[in-house]
Amino acid sequence: MNRPTIARCSWATNALLTQYHDEEWGVPVHDDRRLFEFLILEGAQAGLSWNTILQKREAFRMAFDHFNPASIARYDARKVGALLSNPGIIRNRLKIQAAISNARAFLLVQEEAGSFDEYIWQFVKGRPVRNRWTSPQDVPCQTPASAAMSRDLKRRGFTFVGSTICYAFMQAIGMVDDHTTNCFRYRQLP
Repeated sequence: MNRPTIARCSWATNALLTQYHDEEWGVPVHDDRRLFEFLILEGAQAGLSWNTILQKREAFRMAFDHFNPASIARYDARKVGALLSNPGIIRNRLKIQAAISNARAFLLVQEEAGSFDEYIWQFVKGRPVRNRWTSPQDVPCQTPASAAMSRDLKRRGFTFVGSTICYAFMQAIGMVDDHTTNCFRYRQLP
């Protein structure tokens, strides 16, 4: 018996991407540890596919102390060397250094704002932006809000946080809902 086809965003092309699309992408995240995880993964993804990052996500979690920013902020040259020899993650020195410097900047933002969540969601006035894209070609790769976020994060010492990376981060953590209007998730998300 044939099952009815579920309409999804066109980028959900394999089982891993489909699971991520159906369960995580566009769902509002307010937990600081998860926000930090997505920030690090989006930076690691620069120049690569999201599918590659999802395949390595568990290895990233293990290698980066379950994305504990306080632990990562203390990484030294020996730990960087160990990460550079870990085949389970993206072994790019600049991206690894970015994760460490971003952990330090993240902790400063938490201290200043009370939580990273409180700080980051200000770029959408605390509520998800719900777009109404009918085609994947309509979805932008950056917006004025992602550009403002990028500028402010860079001012605070973050790296690998260009406007395009920030927009992907905003999509991942549900600050924006870019599911196309024909996607079943579009009707389910707030």
